[in-house]
Amino acid sequence: MTDLEARVSELVSQMTLEEKVAQMAGNTPLQGEYGVELWNVPGVERLGVPPFKMSDGPRGVGVGTGRTAFPVAMARAASWNPELERRVGEAMGAELAAIGGNVLLAPAMNNLRHPSWGRSQETYGEDVHLLARMGVAAVQGIQTHVLANPKHFAANSIEDTRFEVNVTVDERSLREIYLAHFRSAVLEGGAASIMSAYNSVNGQFCGENITLLRRILKEEWGFDGFVLSDFVFGTHPDSARNGLDIEMPFPVEFASLLDQVESGALPEEVVDESVTRMVRKKLEYRLDEPPSVDESVIESDEHLAIAREAVTEGAVLLKNVDAALPIDRDSLSRIAVVGALADAVNIGDTGSSSVRPSFVVTPIEGIRDALGESVAIEHIDSDMLDAADLSSLATADAVVVVTGLTEEDEGEAIIGAGDRVDLDLPQEREQLIVDAASVNDRVIVVLEGGGAITMQDWLADPEAVLMVWYPGQMGGHAIADLLFGDLSPSGKLPFTVPKSLDQLPPFDNVSLEVEYGYFHGYRYLDRRGFTPEFPFGFGLGYTSFAVSDLRVSRSQAGAGETVTFSVDVENTGPVAGGEVVQLYVSYPDSEVERAERELKGFAKVVLEPGERRTVRIDIPIDSLAYYDSDRSEWILEALEYMVHGGTSSRDLPLSVTLSVDSEAIAR
Repeated sequence: MTDLEARVSELVSQMTLEEKVAQMAGNTPLQGEYGVELWNVPGVERLGVPPFKMSDGPRGVGVGTGRTAFPVAMARAASWNPELERRVGEAMGAELAAIGGNVLLAPAMNNLRHPSWGRSQETYGEDVHLLARMGVAAVQGIQTHVLANPKHFAANSIEDTRFEVNVTVDERSLREIYLAHFRSAVLEGGAASIMSAYNSVNGQFCGENITLLRRILKEEWGFDGFVLSDFVFGTHPDSARNGLDIEMPFPVEFASLLDQVESGALPEEVVDESVTRMVRKKLEYRLDEPPSVDESVIESDEHLAIAREAVTEGAVLLKNVDAALPIDRDSLSRIAVVGALADAVNIGDTGSSSVRPSFVVTPIEGIRDALGESVAIEHIDSDMLDAADLSSLATADAVVVVTGLTEEDEGEAIIGAGDRVDLDLPQEREQLIVDAASVNDRVIVVLEGGGAITMQDWLADPEAVLMVWYPGQMGGHAIADLLFGDLSPSGKLPFTVPKSLDQLPPFDNVSLEVEYGYFHGYRYLDRRGFTPEFPFGFGLGYTSFAVSDLRVSRSQAGAGETVTFSVDVENTGPVAGGEVVQLYVSYPDSEVERAERELKGFAKVVLEPGERRTVRIDIPIDSLAYYDSDRSEWILEALEYMVHGGTSSRDLPLSVTLSVDSEAIAR
């Protein structure tokens, strides 16, 4: 037994049953305005065991006002830059520590099975590998200062029926598609805690799901942290027995735990295990010591710079005809900025992910700051244009239409808007684009939102489309950086944008029984031969890149090994910019149905004009295995795997073969 475990055991042994049970539920009532105080879970003061002090946090500390509001997680996923996400996580953790908190309820890392999900903005997209890499980075960054809490475990991607819906999913799909990224957060990221989901999986609520919480998370993965419930409705009669450690934010089901133990209905060992897990993490992270972070870090220049960088790295340029972007400041005499969202505070959902900064730079403010007094700026603060507006737009040097989605269109159910069944823009916002483009040839659309937006009715009209997501409090400055060419967009889509809903698997947020399959997103479209509007991993910039000479460090490998792939990347255009090299694997002659190709590695590189660099990407051979549900083990097939390299899931000009030996492996 280590010194840490000996100390944990000693402390737990000194606690009364009442003290132990009290630590298994929060004691913060839901009253008044959401996010006013930290969620408290008692400690044991007489033994020096501190409480947990929790805050929501997918895009910044959700408690109090004046906290840095970062772009939403989907925007950060579009950066394809885990190191940047690690720095965002570290900044969030520092701000929480500075106000006395010690558990950040983030990252949200559910797989985006369908873009209609109301909380799309809170997660990292549709691909399990991208989810894993960004989630691990976030956990590691957050845990520089406080405990991270990846959520919602598991198969949670419907809002309107989230408290009651049962998700039926076969074992292989569950393991490979809906759990693998959580496994990475635990085993690679070292996550100290996990939040269970509201929904059921295969007939048992996640908050009492013995397969998920005990057999897989705690036994198979060896998770030594604690599991807390999703709030209010996430706990059930068998939760404590089946692996849930804390009920949040106050006891409902756990209100009877003391009586259950005293009557013999629940073994005291169940309580001891839960408390041991909590005390272990409190000592491991030294929560009994005063925080070493000063409040000056909150909304500091450093954190605001990271927030601005996250916008510029995650913005995705979807269309740019005739080099409409960037806009040359020197060529402008008058620019028109159109749309109600141009001067609106539009930084994301008002649900549990909400952050309240002390200020927000709107797009029009950022544009005005960037252009100063040298250019006339006309702002039409409306989504409906009259004849006078159209006449004025016709003579502008350029028209920037700021539009998209808001908290009224998508978000957390009950607290916010819930699911978004229609993926189109609202009709008046589509018409705004069409009308502006009917009178001016240089219309640039700046799109805000948290997920995929279908564009069939208007995409042909503007010259350029720039997706900036919900960009956080520094969004206006970052948008101006991109519009006027101070930086080149380098974001890539973390999901597929379909032409229509017909290209996607069904989204049912009405039925209480749904089935999740193995295929969704780009893997679903590939399987069905559909051409998307924009493929997964797609994104343009103001420069051009050439990728060449995909090569492998060795052409044959086996279980437990890692193979390095190298790709040469050259900036062949006129300005500095970033490119994301992506590697996808195909499985010719596999014995089971697999994706036509799936992401297994990526790397982002920033190059000056004419600069050439070799990018190296590691792929663990074990990541090529599939789960055999009949044998309850992972199988690495003896195949000639094809590894494809390029810059999106549909732009893969390079290929190389990798031979792998066959065996069952331990994962």
